[in-house]
Amino acid sequence: MEAPREGRRGEAPWKKMSGEELEKQYSPSRWTVRRGPEETLRTYSEIGIEATRRARTSRRSLLDVPYGAGEGETLDVYFPEAAAAADAWPLFVFLHGGYWQSGSKDQSAYMAGPLTARGVAVVVVGYTLAPKGTLDQMVDQAARSIAFVQKRFPCNEGIYLCGHSAGAHLAAMMLLVNWPTERGVTPNLKAFFLMSGVYDLGPIVHTSVNAPLRMTPEDARRNSAQWHLEAASAKPGGPACPVLVIVGQHDSPEFRRQAREFFQTLCRGGRRASFEDIPDVDHFEIVWKLTERDSVLTQMILKTIFQEC
Repeated sequence: MEAPREGRRGEAPWKKMSGEELEKQYSPSRWTVRRGPEETLRTYSEIGIEATRRARTSRRSLLDVPYGAGEGETLDVYFPEAAAAADAWPLFVFLHGGYWQSGSKDQSAYMAGPLTARGVAVVVVGYTLAPKGTLDQMVDQAARSIAFVQKRFPCNEGIYLCGHSAGAHLAAMMLLVNWPTERGVTPNLKAFFLMSGVYDLGPIVHTSVNAPLRMTPEDARRNSAQWHLEAASAKPGGPACPVLVIVGQHDSPEFRRQAREFFQTLCRGGRRASFEDIPDVDHFEIVWKLTERDSVLTQMILKTIFQEC
């Protein structure tokens, strides 16, 4: 995608921050309230690994399904307990976080248990991490994985795309895809769930997160959904389905600002968007609580999928 020219907004608040403050704002583990950074990251990983192990042993699944020939271009599918005619399930497609340089589909099936129990198939997507993978490559892989899922399950009852943190960035970039022209298929996208994401990559360039990514400012803008949508002079093309921009109460102020501004940009562009502020969770708890059937976010996802009031 061509990088759009700067839109109408004024100077971003992050540009006034010191390097030390910017680093803190974009270090999610430094904003946890119940555990220290190291314990939080360890718990985040352990919960994901255990949830994935449990899903693989208790659910029918297809693992390491290639959606391309490149490194990391595989996905896992976890099927509902009840069979569906012609694979006609809702599909919940998840893009994991890890700042584009860590994490794995093999430890990210947090939601597989609660969702498959309600008749939703769960797809967890892998992609090539930095430094081997570039942001351009990861965005392309996200689009190819969704096109693959649509072709593999053409009778699906809707694709519900979700991403956490870096995965939310990749999911947000899918709002910009001209599917028939660029991918040769129109996926049955029904909703986006963007959890604690980064939608303007500009500040990331100036943090240690960028060391393996090696983004230039031009790379960052080209891969920033915020900039593309702000620069659109009319309602941007793409799916007209609802977009839930989700953030945790204890996410850092910068993550919360990015979520709020992205939501506002979606609204100005005519999108069906909502801003969901999840109480009493931090950047990591927001996703690991998807292992719980009764968590606020799990219930929000199920109500969206099944159109419950």
